[in-house]
Amino acid sequence: MKSIGYGDFLVGIGMVLVIEGLLFAALPHGMRSAMKSVFSSPDNMLRVVGLVSAVLGLILIWLVRH
Repeated sequence: MKSIGYGDFLVGIGMVLVIEGLLFAALPHGMRSAMKSVFSSPDNMLRVVGLVSAVLGLILIWLVRH
């Protein structure tokens, strides 16, 4: 089994920052609106969305690595 290196982790963080930056640059009003809706969302909903996102991310990483 091949181990994921520290460089891969940094590339992943960099990709997140690039995508987030592009979204803020292209859709500032939409991103502001999305952030406001997060503040008014119940904790349980944010937990579910976070867990689903994490699981989907892990599945994607697994599919790419195998």
